[in-house]
Amino acid sequence: MFTVTGAFEDGATYTVQITGRADRPVIGSYRAAELVKLHQGETIALSPTGPMSAVAGDDASVLAVLRTYTDVIEEGAGAPRQPRVPQA
Repeated sequence: MFTVTGAFEDGATYTVQITGRADRPVIGSYRAAELVKLHQGETIALSPTGPMSAVAGDDASVLAVLRTYTDVIEEGAGAPRQPRVPQA
């Protein structure tokens, strides 16, 4: 379990815990939990360079959804690290 803090496109902020449990992948923000639920089963890149994975509640794809659809500000200890991609 680790904590993620971020902001939605409209500026609303959230702090959630990523649980690693398929039955309740996100705790702390109803809106963030619904965002993950909305994208379950879709294919998403786990990092800017891949690999691709189907969104499931019990793996790194939950964090990938938050990174893709919100502005993640901070990731707590235990979060999977994202490779850096040089800017063009």
